[in-house]
Order: sequence, then structure tokens, then C-alpha cells
Amino acid sequence: MSLTESFTEIEIAVMDTIIARYPKSRSAIMPLLHYVQSIDGYVTARGIETIAEKLSLSTAEVTAVSTFYTQYKSEPVGEYHVGICTNTLCAIMGGDAIYDSVSEHLGIKKDQTTSDGKISLERIECNAACDFAPVVMVNWEFYDNQTPSSVNELVDSARNGKPLAPTRGPSKLRTWKENSAVLAGLSDGLAEEGLQAGGPSLFGLRIAQEQANT
Repeated sequence: MSLTESFTEIEIAVMDTIIARYPKSRSAIMPLLHYVQSIDGYVTARGIETIAEKLSLSTAEVTAVSTFYTQYKSEPVGEYHVGICTNTLCAIMGGDAIYDSVSEHLGIKKDQTTSDGKISLERIECNAACDFAPVVMVNWEFYDNQTPSSVNELVDSARNGKPLAPTRGPSKLRTWKENSAVLAGLSDGLAEEGLQAGGPSLFGLRIAQEQANT
């Protein structure tokens, strides 16, 4: 497959811009995989082949990366991909109950997508936000201190085209493809929006500062 038969000239130019950021071109594998997802919705065969050709790697090397990290999907996911943390703390705080509730509400289980293509569901080992447990992420944006009813409301709003804003970060929820472009390093202009670090995250820092001043 030639590059001209795969992606558009503009898309190839964006890939070149991403690659140019790195002293060693193979370091661009991960952002390029996110960029492919921003176009195709998941890591496609044409994406792997194009990345391999651009970076002078084998397709096996690119596939090894795409299958190691769970943020890369080998099949299409929903326009809004919901990840529910069911690791220890979130599970104790209600993560399992949230997962069971939204799974029944949507009629799908983990790694499945609703028939309208709007919502997909995933169990997440850790969202790295234990201070806000239980935490849910939609397209990698945070929704803190959730309950079964609040998550059901969240997925319903997304399916109706009016997704609720994340509790931290940007003031609006972007689609899976849009946020994949951000993870590839393309700015959406929303980096300075919203709360970046809440009180629970900064609590330890505040104590340290107080003790340093005593």
C-alpha cells in the first residue's frame, strides 16, 4: 500500500509534522497511533502500515506498541468511550456498582458498543485519580465522585448529543476522534480551560507548605 493510496496529502503532512518533533523518528510511534485513531476511530491496518513505512519500521514493531497500550483500540469504539475504574479504591467507593448499573442501562458489557455507535464501555484498572473516587472517564476526560445515577445521566446526555462537561479540564466534552487528535499532540485550544487540579489533589501539598512554614 502506497502512502498516497492510504491517507490524504494533508494527513501525511500532519504525520510529518509529528515525526519532526522527535530526534529519533521511532519515538513518534505513539502520537502517530493516536493520530490514526483521530482519523479512523481505531488503529487500522492501513494506519499500522503507513506508520511503519514513515518510520522505516516493520509492521510488527508498530503493532507491538499498539497492542501493548490499552488506549489504542484494534476495533471501532463509540463516539463517547466510557471507562469505569474498578480498581481497589474506586471499587470500594462504588465503581463496581457504577459499572453494573450503566452496563444494564445501556444493554452492553465491557468492550462493546451501543447499536447507534454512540457509547462504548470499558473497565479501567486505574484512572490515576484515587482522590476523587469513584472516577469515570469519557474519551479520557475526568468525571469525579460519580454514582450509578450520575453516570447513567452522563451516557444519556452524550447519546442525545448534549454531553455533560467534565468535572475537571475543558468546559465541553469532545468526541473520541477529537480527543485522539489532542493525544497526538494537536492543540484543540482548550488546554487552559476548567479546573486542572482540585482540592483533594492539592491537599498533601498544602500540608507540606504549612509544615515548611512552621
